[in-house]
Amino acid sequence: MSSPLTSSPLTSLHELLARHVPSDDKEREDLAKMRALAAELEKPFSRAQERGHFTGSAVVVDPAGERVALVYHGKMHRWLQPGGHAEEADAGSMEATALREAREETGCRVRLHERAPRPLDVDVHTIAARKGEPEHLHLDVRFLVVAEDPESLAHDPAESFGAQWVTWDEALARTAGEAPLRRMMEKARAVVRAG
Repeated sequence: MSSPLTSSPLTSLHELLARHVPSDDKEREDLAKMRALAAELEKPFSRAQERGHFTGSAVVVDPAGERVALVYHGKMHRWLQPGGHAEEADAGSMEATALREAREETGCRVRLHERAPRPLDVDVHTIAARKGEPEHLHLDVRFLVVAEDPESLAHDPAESFGAQWVTWDEALARTAGEAPLRRMMEKARAVVRAG
């Protein structure tokens, strides 16, 4: 595998997707779509790509692995994991995107979970057209991260209407109707409980 210093952002993305092992049919289909679009899109990290673009998100857990931080998404009006669009400063690293978004949306210092697969999960979902933006796909690459200072949890009013720590049971209950979110939460819980 190439070192980060010699690897281009696109090569790193291809490598990240190549090593991911999907856990169900939906994730398998989404991974295939992501691999194809990573090769087809001229600028896969840019919001200017009207078909779709890569996003990064994070399941944020406390150091004990007993609680999950969820944010109440301002546009989607539901509790979700922190996440968002890749930015130029991320240099094409989906890990950097997920960590930055987790920091911005929770106010916590975060790091990648040492035992979690990277990525933890992948998901393709459709974003409805709004405010001059056509319907498009978010190609979400998801990671498990640890908040080193969980007492610092605070939401960014520009991003969400709230942030809170919840138990695994509460997190799973809030994602009950959305199979890909529930799958991601179940994977995360299995990792933290395996330690």
